[in-house]
Amino acid sequence: MYKITAKIEGMMCGMCEAHIADTIRKAFPDAKKVSASRKHGEATFLSEGEIDRGKLKQAIEETGYTFVSVSVEPYAKRGLFGR
Repeated sequence: MYKITAKIEGMMCGMCEAHIADTIRKAFPDAKKVSASRKHGEATFLSEGEIDRGKLKQAIEETGYTFVSVSVEPYAKRGLFGR
C-alpha cells in the first residue's frame, strides 16, 4: 500500500477541501482515506498500487486548483498502539 501526498495551491475553504477529495475519489476509485487540508495545502490518500501521476495532476488542474507536486511513499498499517 502507498501513501500519496499531493501539494495543491488555491484551496481557501472547507468546500475546496471537499471538492479536491471528491475529485481524487472520482479519478482513483480504489483510493482510501482521502483527505484534503487547505491549512497544509495538500491532499493525501492511500492506494493499493502505484498511481498515474499525470492523471492526478490533470484531475486537480481541471478543477481550477494549482498542482504543485506529488510524493509517494510506502504505507504500513500500524497496530492498535502504534507498533
